[in-house]
Amino acid sequence: MKIVTIHTEKIQNIFEELNNSFDGNMTYDLEEYRIEVDSHFAKGTIIGASFNDTISYMQFDMIFLKNVCIDFLKIKSSPVYFAYCSEGNLSHSFGFMGDERKFKTFQTAIVTSKQNQDNVLFFEKEKKTRFTLIIVGTRVGEQNKMNSLNQKVKDIFFGNHTARDFFYIGTYNLKIAEKIEQLNAITQTGIVRNLLKEGILRIILAMEIQQYIDDLGALSKDTNGLSQKEMEEIKELSETIKANPEETFTIKSLSKMAGLSPNKLQEGFKMIHNRTVNDYITHMRVLKAEILIRTSDLNISEIVYCIGFTSRSYFSKIFKQKFNCSPKEYKFNLNPLTITA
Repeated sequence: MKIVTIHTEKIQNIFEELNNSFDGNMTYDLEEYRIEVDSHFAKGTIIGASFNDTISYMQFDMIFLKNVCIDFLKIKSSPVYFAYCSEGNLSHSFGFMGDERKFKTFQTAIVTSKQNQDNVLFFEKEKKTRFTLIIVGTRVGEQNKMNSLNQKVKDIFFGNHTARDFFYIGTYNLKIAEKIEQLNAITQTGIVRNLLKEGILRIILAMEIQQYIDDLGALSKDTNGLSQKEMEEIKELSETIKANPEETFTIKSLSKMAGLSPNKLQEGFKMIHNRTVNDYITHMRVLKAEILIRTSDLNISEIVYCIGFTSRSYFSKIFKQKFNCSPKEYKFNLNPLTITA
């Protein structure tokens, strides 16, 4: 097993230690660190950044050719780690002798420990693993300690019992996966990129904390939930609809495509998108219509029918609900000289 030891919570030093351990090629650009790894025991990329000395994040997209563990040594400030697995799985233990707890695709793990305890992450060999690690907790002055984000986050999980270890694995959550995809899709540069990334990371952090609160509230309820396999089917189905919203999808055809019952299908879409299946299809069609209005020479009537609607008046109604103006007004505001009926 390859053991990588991290002695710090500072993102720059973490990346330096990872780069040395993985024999990678590290670059630093626009406030972001990036390591390209192509060694005899690991291949892939690691990226990350730190924002306002409050939140740091790292993203691993790796295949390890042997079993690997990353040991975050005990740190005086005891940061809180929020880890979300987008693909594959990994395990965590407090110290090498602690119990290993596995979290899988679409699951969050929230971890923090006593000041004399290591946090160890274990990765399986020859299995593609993508996960995002958000680190909350940098050293702050004593006068700012009570108001620091680190302290406020810790209060949620510990209250007054700060001497114990804390580990939580969340239920399957695809909404966080979608938000991480938004994070990775940012193309802006400079300060705009940094602000967008920090904003999305704070949203992800809020979603993970809210999920913890919701999961606690659901412990006493009789909830069936969805399995990981069912979540993966719903995610794949969502991507299919998103890519081809003009297709004539029905509950029956989608159920057959995913191998799920209509009830499971609706449950999954409500859980992930907070919409029914039909509402999601309509939503995706309206979004595609907006793109076509901006980027094509089609008139409104042509757009209505090429995205799968049969009624222009119905399309205009739902478009106005979303964009607060009619499709014709929207097109006119984009380019008043080229408005077509």
